[in-house]
Amino acid sequence: MLIFTMPYYIYKITPGDKPPAKTLELVREYTNFRVAKKDVKEMRTGQDVETGHFFKIIFADNQPEAEQRLLEHREQSVVKEWEK
Repeated sequence: MLIFTMPYYIYKITPGDKPPAKTLELVREYTNFRVAKKDVKEMRTGQDVETGHFFKIIFADNQPEAEQRLLEHREQSVVKEWEK
């Protein structure tokens, strides 16, 4: 029995001058979600807010797919009055 697992990627994302422009920098690749989640939390707490960048974890088949998913434009979700 062959078990295939997709990797988890952590990216440092720097917003560009105009949305949706942004710069992606691969920080690390993981096979274990718990380890990836722990590391990204540490990165987020240790970051300087004024730099403007943020860290994101993404699950994908490969690095090009992860970057494509991070760069695609997503509509903002509509928050209903009772969800505030």
